[in-house]
Amino acid sequence: MILGPISLLDCLAFVIILIPQLLYQAGIFSLVLVIAKVIPFLIFRLPFQLIRERSYTNKSQQSPFTRNATLFQDLVIRCVRYAFANIPASIGRVFFSKWVAYPFFRFRLLRHGYLHCPMYYREIIRRGVRGLWIVDNPNSDPDIVIYYAHGGGFSMGSAYFYIEFLMAWATRLKESGFDNPAVFALEYTLVPDAQWPTQFNETRSGYTFLQDAFGDGSAAKICVSGDSAGATLILSMLLQPGHLEQDPHFQALHKPGLAILMSPWTHLVSSLNQNTPSDYLDRESLHLYAKQYAGTSTTTDEVISPGLSTGRWKHASPINGYRIVYGSEEVFEPGIHQMIKNMKTNGAAVKEHEHKAGIHAWPVVNLFLGASREERMSGLDIITEYIMASSMASKVVKASKET
Repeated sequence: MILGPISLLDCLAFVIILIPQLLYQAGIFSLVLVIAKVIPFLIFRLPFQLIRERSYTNKSQQSPFTRNATLFQDLVIRCVRYAFANIPASIGRVFFSKWVAYPFFRFRLLRHGYLHCPMYYREIIRRGVRGLWIVDNPNSDPDIVIYYAHGGGFSMGSAYFYIEFLMAWATRLKESGFDNPAVFALEYTLVPDAQWPTQFNETRSGYTFLQDAFGDGSAAKICVSGDSAGATLILSMLLQPGHLEQDPHFQALHKPGLAILMSPWTHLVSSLNQNTPSDYLDRESLHLYAKQYAGTSTTTDEVISPGLSTGRWKHASPINGYRIVYGSEEVFEPGIHQMIKNMKTNGAAVKEHEHKAGIHAWPVVNLFLGASREERMSGLDIITEYIMASSMASKVVKASKET
């Protein structure tokens, strides 16, 4: 199931859904303070910035993102950039919560003519694991499982905010030849409700849950994935020393088939994280979130901040290695480059795709804001092709050759 791009009607519906939740979850006083701060930006700064850069700035002097963006894309990203730097996470988390994202998803379904979702999904709450299970056919075992950890700076986000993206990914896998693709999107505890190692332990528990659910040898058909902070949790899980000290037989049973990481937050607090004119992330906000996540632990720990690791990558590698997708204009780009260099130096199998003029988590952004179907699907096509080129798709490729 792949819905159309976000429209102005969708934006209006999102605001209508959002306002009651802001009042309920954040309170009227906090909401009034935020509105008072936002109004001058929306009325004065935003129009001025748009007109100045889009109409009176030479193309060569525009930011790489603006140079290639439509007016709508530029408008949305500028608003997100302002919010990330200026709106408290306690307000921001409401935007991405289940109670806003799920009704918005249902509205999008209805707008596209679906009274009922054509793909099966349900919440999983068991054994200390919470998440969203998405599968093409719930009555048979999946032939591939995407284990996904969402982004949001450890302080925001939910599996429901990513439900449309993940269903679109499952659809692309189905179209590519898999019989019954599935996704398990982890719901981990957000900061400040809990700090490290709670989210890390929940990530490990989610992976163990999938292995237990589908039996011995099932790890090979699990692709671990995530974006931003979620990708960090996946990397932390892979690097955790307890997993590396097991015997080869144990590793063969428990290593996932592949890791696909989108814009991973490699270095939690680092001079490598630098603001860019194009990206919507803000370095100072990120470092604040990182310190809140680490709590009493140190952000220089290699498991907490995976980009600092230099010697574990090959041993920790999934069966088919690592695939990393990121944007050339994002805040994390220098850190991602450094981590990939460390991976290769350590002998790990890693492939990367740096999207020209791309911003943070661009495959997700493009699906919602892309101006054409080709642009919207570009990120999904890349990560799907990574799977199709791995041993995880060997049965699919063999079947297609036989037919």
